[in-house]
Amino acid sequence: MSRLPFDASRLGQAGIMGILVLALMIFFQFITGSHMLASANLQNIVTGNAHIFVLAIGMVMVVTIGQLDLSVGSVAAFSSMSTAIIIADLGLPWWVGLLLGMLIGAFVGLIQGLFVAKVGLPAFIVTVGGMIILRGGVQWESQALSVPLPHGFQTLGSGYLPSWGSIFGIDTATVIVGVITAVVAVTSIVRTYLRRRARLGLQGVDYRPWVKSAIVVVLVGVFTWLFGTGREGTSFPVPGVMVLVLIFIYHFMSTRTQFGRHLQAVGGNIQAASLSGVHVTKIQCLVMVNMGILSALAGMMFAGRATAAGPQDGLLWELEAIAAVFIGGAAVAGGRGSIFGAVLGATLMAVLSNGLLLVGLGSDRAQVVKGIVLLAAVTLDVYGKKQSPLHELSRTQFSF
Repeated sequence: MSRLPFDASRLGQAGIMGILVLALMIFFQFITGSHMLASANLQNIVTGNAHIFVLAIGMVMVVTIGQLDLSVGSVAAFSSMSTAIIIADLGLPWWVGLLLGMLIGAFVGLIQGLFVAKVGLPAFIVTVGGMIILRGGVQWESQALSVPLPHGFQTLGSGYLPSWGSIFGIDTATVIVGVITAVVAVTSIVRTYLRRRARLGLQGVDYRPWVKSAIVVVLVGVFTWLFGTGREGTSFPVPGVMVLVLIFIYHFMSTRTQFGRHLQAVGGNIQAASLSGVHVTKIQCLVMVNMGILSALAGMMFAGRATAAGPQDGLLWELEAIAAVFIGGAAVAGGRGSIFGAVLGATLMAVLSNGLLLVGLGSDRAQVVKGIVLLAAVTLDVYGKKQSPLHELSRTQFSF
């Protein structure tokens, strides 16, 4: 069993996903008259899909332990609506409301996690029940009406970093985000390579990590320029910064901590994980609590962009998040998933939706195309695993 639970051994697949996203962007750039890579359009893609990126980060951990959470959209709506009502009634500061909303999400996640871990019910069943209860709760507490949110939530959902001038015509704040992103990404690539080299005792010179690092720096530089040369008064979106921070945190947690290794162990073989000393109940509860927190955050980000919490918020968000995770290469049966893969899967779906909208395709036909993409991605992933020598080896030597 691999020590790293996510994408350390699947950087090739993440690379392929990145190439697909770039190819799709270039394709739509040509057929839409250069609208796809316009700064304003890229900013809209980020702000309009940031809540799905956040949900995908949490959902990949749920899928990795072999479960599915179908309540994330309802948790998001319930948390944001409850927060909006409490703020309106008590006059609390927006940041207190944000913390309160995340606590509500954590509580819902804990309740559902206890049913999964202690009672032994599948998360699929538990979260379907949670989805129904919370969706009714949203309608009940809101009386089917939208509730406005303070300006701070609007910044959270659709704001931009403050303007600090420009560097060579590129917004300074965006340049800072780009530099930090490049440094963190390159550091992660090099450290992963050095750890693997030391563990396997590899000799000689390997240029691949440096090539990957160079590609990452170039891509980050290009997108920094695209985001930083938009209309005056805009820079990199605040929701995008939040997504980047979450990616860095959860990638580190999933690949560099004991908790991350235990996720794969629980998803790969829950009985073996328990016998090897993994606290399965604790892991399952923590994953569900984490999903509740991220669902609440996603709900409040979306409501902030809309300037109000609505009774119809969160509809079908769980399907978007699950689709992103599986397109990003997560194993259907659990035991394998990637933070980067999930975000790239969500990016692919976001770019596809945006591109189809730019070419004038209706939402009905766009949904058909997105469904076909999901089915094709999962089919190819399953077929690829069946053709893999490791798959045959596992069938002959490790199946029981």
